[in-house]
Amino acid sequence: MFNNNDYHAMQTSQSRSLMQRVYGWMALALSISATLAYVVATTPALKNMLYNNFLVMIVLFVAQIGLVVYLSARLAQMSTSAAVITFLSYAALSGITLSSLFLVYTLPSLGITLLVTATMFLAMALYGYFTKSDLSSLGDFLFMGMIGLMLANVIGWFFGGPDFSLVTSAFGVVIFTLFTAYDVQQIKQMGNQMLLNHNDLFKVSLLGALKLYLDFVNLFLYLLRFFGQQRRD
Repeated sequence: MFNNNDYHAMQTSQSRSLMQRVYGWMALALSISATLAYVVATTPALKNMLYNNFLVMIVLFVAQIGLVVYLSARLAQMSTSAAVITFLSYAALSGITLSSLFLVYTLPSLGITLLVTATMFLAMALYGYFTKSDLSSLGDFLFMGMIGLMLANVIGWFFGGPDFSLVTSAFGVVIFTLFTAYDVQQIKQMGNQMLLNHNDLFKVSLLGALKLYLDFVNLFLYLLRFFGQQRRD
């Protein structure tokens, strides 16, 4: 029989294994998105096909939203191969739609924003993993904040000016910075609270990677409003 020390050691090992898989899938998804974004933005034929046809962009955007909703809702019932294909397809579609960033912003400013994003993400991920504070109480606040952020963005499209955009962007940075720490702690607790079998470990790691991917990308997009410099050509 296992004593408490043995069980704690198994929990710690399980949690570390889960987080390693989460970051591995997240890194793969970000690499796919970044690569496709750059390829599309630097390939005239692909760029013209996308940005000279508004309907294509609408279809891609709807497909992107559909994939992330479907994966979040149906992951438990999906096969391993189907879950991987759906997750990587979402990363690919995100990369295609994010290709517009290379057309709007200078490459150095994109690089600086990426570095700042990675630094902030790493700091909050470490905080979320090692803190003894219970961050679960942030869940409702962050959810309501995200809803408010979406509404503010819609209002900003029609009525907002530069000052309104900066305030919204600052709020977005705060929301997704906190989301990073919150999600990391939630993922860690999944590993601590149950000894996952191989199938559960895979699916939880994929879902965790999706959450952290979304946190990273949204944090990057809101920081870009502060650090991004628009191209003049």
